[in-house]
Amino acid sequence: MKPAISPPASADPGTDAGLVTPTVRDLFLGFLGLGFTSFGGALPLARRTIVDQRRWLTASEFTDLLGLCQFLPGGNVINLSVALGMRFQGWRGALAGILGLIAGPSLVVIGLGVIYERTQSDPHIRHLFVGLAAAAAGLLISMALKIVLPLRREPPAAVVAALGFLAIAVLRTPLLPTMLVLTPIGIALAARAVRNQGDSR
Repeated sequence: MKPAISPPASADPGTDAGLVTPTVRDLFLGFLGLGFTSFGGALPLARRTIVDQRRWLTASEFTDLLGLCQFLPGGNVINLSVALGMRFQGWRGALAGILGLIAGPSLVVIGLGVIYERTQSDPHIRHLFVGLAAAAAGLLISMALKIVLPLRREPPAAVVAALGFLAIAVLRTPLLPTMLVLTPIGIALAARAVRNQGDSR
């Protein structure tokens, strides 16, 4: 397993300097470690692993790929493992990514399920799960901030993100209608931004 490559202290996480192309083995071991260490939600640790530690993607590339994975049916991290593996190593990479992600946790969940069935009435176990839920919420908030902060340099994308948050978190609009409305808006704003950049050169 290749050691994690850290970017230089002055490197911008949004650039592609120092990116590493993972092998099939790297993808399997990377997602295997992610599956074993992510509790209550793998997205925060997935970003840290893929962007900060292993340098497979830039921060902006991760955000774009995550947006695609959220639009597709199924779990976001599972979609991410397949999409990332397919991007770098084709179907072998996709298979390695998803197998690495689900192999370890599947065995752990089966074992914990047997234990929980026998101890679920214990108040200490209930307190344990409350603490895990709080930690998972903190990780999700941390990841959300890391994804939102780069958008400050892209006002149109920030507006679309704000509209999505308002629709889903405040107005309780279902995800599919929200995506069907906001996706064309986001594509149009991105195309306009690209045209404006081309005209300014």
